[in-house]
Amino acid sequence: MSLAAPPSLNEKLPRRGQASRRADMADTVRSARDRLLSPAGLPPRIELALLRQHVAHLFLGLPVIATIVATVAIAVGLRETLFAWSWIAANLVASGLLVFTVLRFEASSRPIFQALAWKRLFLAGHFLAGLPFALLWLWPLCESCGFVDTDALRFAASMGAIATMAIIGAALGGVVVASCLPLVGALLYRLASGTAPMEQALHGLLIGAVPFFTLVAERLRRGMVERLRHKAEKDQLVSEIETARIQSDEARQRAEHANLAKSQFLATMSHELRTPLNAILGFSEVINNEILGPVGNDTYREYVRDIHHSGQHLLDLINEILDLSRVEAGRYTLNEEPMLLADKAREGIGYIQLKADTKRISIVSEFEPDLPQLWGDPRSLRQVVLNLLSNAVKFTPEGGRIVCRVGWTAGGGQYVSVTDNGPGIPEDELPTVLSSFGQGSSAIKSAEQGTGLGLPIVQALMALHNGRFDLRSRVGQGTEAIAIFPHSRVLEVMPAMQDFA
Repeated sequence: MSLAAPPSLNEKLPRRGQASRRADMADTVRSARDRLLSPAGLPPRIELALLRQHVAHLFLGLPVIATIVATVAIAVGLRETLFAWSWIAANLVASGLLVFTVLRFEASSRPIFQALAWKRLFLAGHFLAGLPFALLWLWPLCESCGFVDTDALRFAASMGAIATMAIIGAALGGVVVASCLPLVGALLYRLASGTAPMEQALHGLLIGAVPFFTLVAERLRRGMVERLRHKAEKDQLVSEIETARIQSDEARQRAEHANLAKSQFLATMSHELRTPLNAILGFSEVINNEILGPVGNDTYREYVRDIHHSGQHLLDLINEILDLSRVEAGRYTLNEEPMLLADKAREGIGYIQLKADTKRISIVSEFEPDLPQLWGDPRSLRQVVLNLLSNAVKFTPEGGRIVCRVGWTAGGGQYVSVTDNGPGIPEDELPTVLSSFGQGSSAIKSAEQGTGLGLPIVQALMALHNGRFDLRSRVGQGTEAIAIFPHSRVLEVMPAMQDFA
């Protein structure tokens, strides 16, 4: 026979421990690199995201700047044609250089490590875009010609450009200063040249507007940075959850493969062991009963009885292992029907009575009368009662006493309990007793040989019935095992309706 694991178990699954350590190291290196490459304290990934937002805002703001340029050109071009064409040409060249920088940025393959360099290029482009507005104030326009006041036109155009730059350049940081630096220089030159008080007031308003809109742009930029940080944290959390899900799926697959291998092993072993066990049990019974003739030796007859008892013990062990494995694998099918819990307790007592009489153990029945039927699997409940009783007989000394009770619970359910006056179980050993193949130390010394699977099978079968299994014990006073069934499994019979006259 072959006991090899299925081929799926030979698959090389990734070692998540090493992968996790490599991921942690990569995060540490990336964080250190981010701190070293970003003097502003922002990781290059966030700087890159801000650059991309700036590009998107720039394309939205260019039509506004174009409208301001066209308005000034039309209003002044009626009397200053040379300035109008020079103004338009200067704006086209400056805007063209800025757009060219944007297109190069969009075409770059890996700009994350050059975020600071791209930021400087954009600031240089915005500085060039601000030169035409310095030209607007330095060009000697006619102050009294035409129907539009020149200073008012300059002021409105400059204020609109500053506000627009504050909005579209908020993501980049320093755009307002870079764009307005030529304009501020031109205004300071005009103030130094000595102008009228009204013009000086307009110049002062424009110069004061630059730090104001710089502050507005900085506030907007901080909000964008916070949103990007939150998004990065969310993406990292999603990545960690996805990694945990993958690890969980891999662990589940490994557990399923191991469970499949265990099931195949148990199925194979049960078949391979039961065949010789049937022969051993059958032939030992034939020899023990002297069907084919007398044995002629009492020692041989005793050996045959020992062989039969050992074979029966091994067969019981195999059956218990298979039952527990089916329950754990979810392949234990319940064939439920109405039944009386007291009847199953009486059947269990009948099965175990002969063994109890051998040890001169008295079994006392205490059943509450008129209990309604219970909805459950008769074979499973019979096994529950039989395991509890056989366990009590096994651990009760000769001349002891066992009490089997069936009755109501406080919540309207039903219970079956088995109490013995055996050696008891220490409190710290209760989890061991309820585990597969687990046995208490004091019980091992004073009891018969056992498999350690009786109580775990009871616990598993009670879980299938939505019930609970409790084990209470005190050293030197005995043990009480209680199987509790919920109220939902009790079939209550409605009282008959009386005939009304």
